[in-house]
Parts: sequence; C-alpha cells; structure tokens
Amino acid sequence: MHFSIPETEVRSGENGSTFVAYNIHVNGVLHCRVRYSQLLGLHEQIKKEYGSNVVPAFPPKKIFTLTPAEVEQRREQLEKYMQAVRQDPLLGASEMFNSFLRKAQQETQQIPTEDVSLDICLSNGQKVTVNILTSDQTEDVLDVSVGSNCSVKEHIYTPFSPSRQLYTCYIVRKLQEFELPYVSITSLRSSEFHILLRKSYWDMAYDSDVMDNRVGLNLLYAQTVADIERGWILVNKDQHRQLKSLQDKGSKKEFIHLGQTLKYYGYIKFDPCITDFPEKGCQVIVSAGNNELNFHVKLPNEQMKEGSFKVTRMRCWRVTSSQVPIANGTTNPCSSAKCEVKLELAFEYLMSKDRLQWVTITSQQAIMMSICLQSMVDELMVKKSGGSIKKMLRKRHNGSIHQTDSQHAVKSPPLLESPDQNREQIVKLSTKLSSVSLRGISASNSANDISGNDFHGNYAFEGIGDDDL
Repeated sequence: MHFSIPETEVRSGENGSTFVAYNIHVNGVLHCRVRYSQLLGLHEQIKKEYGSNVVPAFPPKKIFTLTPAEVEQRREQLEKYMQAVRQDPLLGASEMFNSFLRKAQQETQQIPTEDVSLDICLSNGQKVTVNILTSDQTEDVLDVSVGSNCSVKEHIYTPFSPSRQLYTCYIVRKLQEFELPYVSITSLRSSEFHILLRKSYWDMAYDSDVMDNRVGLNLLYAQTVADIERGWILVNKDQHRQLKSLQDKGSKKEFIHLGQTLKYYGYIKFDPCITDFPEKGCQVIVSAGNNELNFHVKLPNEQMKEGSFKVTRMRCWRVTSSQVPIANGTTNPCSSAKCEVKLELAFEYLMSKDRLQWVTITSQQAIMMSICLQSMVDELMVKKSGGSIKKMLRKRHNGSIHQTDSQHAVKSPPLLESPDQNREQIVKLSTKLSSVSLRGISASNSANDISGNDFHGNYAFEGIGDDDL
C-alpha cells in the first residue's frame, strides 16, 4: 500500500479565510484532502485508544502562520506519519483509521449520503446494478453484489477498469477497504471507468473453494470465459472445440477445470509498455500470474522473445513517479509547461548465480503491477508458514497483512530460455524483510537528486527451491 502526500493546496474556508490542505494519495491516486487539524484529531483519537507508546510521532502545532518552507516540512512529516500508521499492523487495520479515510474522501468530493444505484461489471462485460448508499464502503458494496457468503467475498476483489470496448479490460487499481466505491467512481468524472469483480488470489488450488458456492462458480466461470475471449488465456483449436462443447452443455465446473490446464490461466495482462530488458527501449507486454511477471518482448530487430521473472528471485522492487513535460517541441520545465506523470516499476532480479540486475518497466499500470507482486508474496508467505489463505484474504480485505522475517526458496528457469529442470540450486540471498517505505526521486534530476515519489518494497528470499514454497 503506497501512501503519500505529494502536494499541498491553499484553499478557502467558509468564513473567507484560507488554510493549507494536504492531498493524501493512495497508490498514486488522490484519495482525500485534509487539514492539519483533522489529522491532529485523528492522532489524538489513536493515542487515546492505543496509548502514546504505539502511536508514531506527529508534527507539533505552530503558533504563527507557517512559511512555505515550514509547510513543506510539515507535509513531509505528515506523509511519514500516515505511512507509519498504515504500516502498523494494529493501527493500519483499525476501524478508527479506515473510517477517518472514508469520511475524508466523502467530504473531499462533497457527495452527501443518499440512496444511489451503482453498476458492477463482471469480467465478461455483463453488469449488475445494486442499490447502495453513497457512504457504503467497499465491503458493503461487495456484500450487496455477491451476497453475504464469506467464502466468496474472501476470494473476490473490486478493481477499477475502463471499458474501452466489449471484453477489453484495463485494470487501473484495486479498491481498498477504506474507500467508498460510489465516491471513487464518481470522482473520476468519466463514463469509461467501471467497478469490476475479479478473484483476488493467484493459486488455482483455491478455485475449488470458490466453486463450492453458486455465486462464486458463476463469477469464476465468467472470468475464465472472458479471459479466453480477450486472449489473456492461450487456447489452440482442439482446446477451443472442447471448451465450446462444455459451454454449450452448461458444464461450468468442467469448463473451469479445462481452463486451469491452459497457458496463462489466472494471469492479468497489462497494456503494452516499455522495458530496458534485454535492451533499452524494448516494447513489452507484461502479464502477472503464477508467482511471476511474464514478458513478451519485441526486440529492436523485430524478433519476439518470451520469458518470466519469478517473484521468488526478486530481491526488491520499487515504483517511481516523476513529472515529465508533454512533447510539444519545447524544452520548458514542468513549472512552465504541461506535464504528465511517468510511472516506472523496477525490480532487482537474480539473473544467475551471484548476479543481480535491475529490470525497469515504464507503464501507467506500474502501481498495479507492484500490488500484484505484493499479493503474490503475501500468498507465498502464508502458504510457506502453513497458514490459511482464507485468513490471509480476510486480513487483506480488512486492510492489513503483516510480514515478519521468514525464509523462502529462490529458484526459476533462465530468462528468455527454456526451463532447465537440472539447473543447480542458486546461492542464498540475505534474509531481510522490510515494510514499504516512500522517498522521492525525479527523472529530470541526477540519481542523487531526490524530489519526487518513490515507493519501495524490499524482499529477500532464501531456501532450496520453488517446489518447497
């Protein structure tokens, strides 16, 4: 989860006075605007409920009006405070913190609480209209959409997705438990965006839990059909005939079971983007699934290559955002020209024995890719420790999945080559797990000049092989 306060605004109050508003972004998207006094009130509530020893440091009050430098200093301090609260397994999952964010979101968008209708899309393009309150949180909307059956709710999540044309699916981000879906979708002010139901796990072994329920079976079936039709899952002619026969018979479970045997089942495919692997400036289509990022790379010589980066061999990754001028024939900086946000996902990967290399993907879906990697790691850690995936999904749905030191296997086939089952086990990496941290970096500056947003997730794994995970 990437919390940041990248900017402030001077806004007018009801009595004509002005105040500084701090814009809280979640995963790179504006969530709400709040005043210092609102965050101070939250801090006092948390301190009263959980004690001073648990609550992170909060920037002190100032008697006089803040100078621009002091406003910037406070912004940085409040950003660190919000990150510390969110990353704390107790505070970040608390109803006190989440309800504050929901209320602040509703107040920011100035949407009153009232009865409304909201369209929920399935993966196959079908829509379900539900009657909700504008103040209903994500779990409330999920309750109405799929019923109160917990086994289904725990395996389904609600991402945003623009509907460019039938059966296309560009997943923007996942809705969080502290969001109000109606407010989130309305604030975008675009009919292109919809809320989509999709499963929230990667291991197909958990499909059986979903299929035990009629609603879950229908949702998973709709997703499998849609992923095949949009080309996310690869199907040859013979397999297509078998699937068509099962579809005509209404054999949904058998259809899904056959789908599970197909290449890229359960993967999310992202829009075409740019990578620096194996060469700078290569066009690539990235897919996430099966505990890996899959690359279909178009080399400068027009040759196509395919390869996979296993999450168990990623030492760490980060998402960076920077302001870059829109190409208009000028060299003006962003302060005097229109700019756009450039997002990059970079991960450090164990290419071979004792050799780590950074791989960078430039994509507007970089944050969503990072979230996919995070959820894969969560799932692997739970599985390795012998925990319950249901409990993990419930915690994830409730806003917290805490990580502790652990050891994991790191082994996968060479990149852009055929898997070698006899490949020697790789050397151990240091075991260091750290929570997500944020710091700045700007593409327009040197590597040592920090001034933007940089989200980090550091993970190192050690062990004897992927099969042991």
